Amino acid sequence: MVSAVFHSPIATADDGTAIKTEAASADSMGHKALKPAKESAPLQPAAPGFDWSGLLLKVLPPFFGLALLIGIWAMVSIGTASSIPSPLETWKQAVVIFSDPFYSNGPNDQGVGWNILFSLQRVAVGFGLAAVVGIPVGFMIGRFEFLSRMFNPLISLLRPVSPLAWLPIGLLVFKGANPAAIWTIFICSIWPMIINTAVGVQRVPQDYMNVARVLNLSEWKIVTKILFPSVLPYMLTGVRLAVGTAWLVIVAAEMLTGGVGIGFWVWDEWNNLNVKNIIIAIFVIGIVGLLLEYALIKLATAFTFEEVKS
Repeated sequence: MVSAVFHSPIATADDGTAIKTEAASADSMGHKALKPAKESAPLQPAAPGFDWSGLLLKVLPPFFGLALLIGIWAMVSIGTASSIPSPLETWKQAVVIFSDPFYSNGPNDQGVGWNILFSLQRVAVGFGLAAVVGIPVGFMIGRFEFLSRMFNPLISLLRPVSPLAWLPIGLLVFKGANPAAIWTIFICSIWPMIINTAVGVQRVPQDYMNVARVLNLSEWKIVTKILFPSVLPYMLTGVRLAVGTAWLVIVAAEMLTGGVGIGFWVWDEWNNLNVKNIIIAIFVIGIVGLLLEYALIKLATAFTFEEVKS
């Protein structure tokens, strides 16, 4: 038997109407739910303004420090009845000197630019020789305990000696003022490099060396792959200290040896009683030393691991 189920047209219509009504209400509710979401979209954060307070904290302290120096300088000039030139007079003389810094009127009369370049050349040669010798010696002293015990007394004995005490030895051995000045730079620059490099090698974690022993690495591999990256921050600190010492010593060495150089220029101006040029030379020496220090700090930052930078 076949049974059929008949649906009332009215019921079907009512059901359809109910479905449409529910769909319409759901659709309207969906639109109503979406509208607030569109209207409450998050606003973009405003761009941060320029940090004027940070700029002032960086600029004002150096400005006040320089103003304090100039103020003290001016008072000393007034108190000594102008025996010490005033800042304004020194500034005018500096403008004249630096208007032609590379003139040459003979071996004993050259511009301040030539004197700076000759001094930097001596520092570069002496400092470079010290780095070539001092850094490998520091690695060996830090790596081998026997060499450390052997050289530590010698370093402790010779390091406190004034660099200028080595100048007569250089004059006696090399028979010339220029190589004697380079020798003095060499002997005063080598100690910071040796000591800092050796300390860096000795502070390499023992776990690194144990791994190298397990892997049966050669001594060259240990130096290049383990020691050098770990010691680099200490080594660059030694280099920075050494170049500062070298620039200090070259001025005193050139005062005693003569020739062309910023130290000889200071001494020559003193013999001529030209105090303005002596003060200018003091500022020149300070600025060049500051630039050397800044350059080596940037070099150390570029070749140092992130955890050491902080």
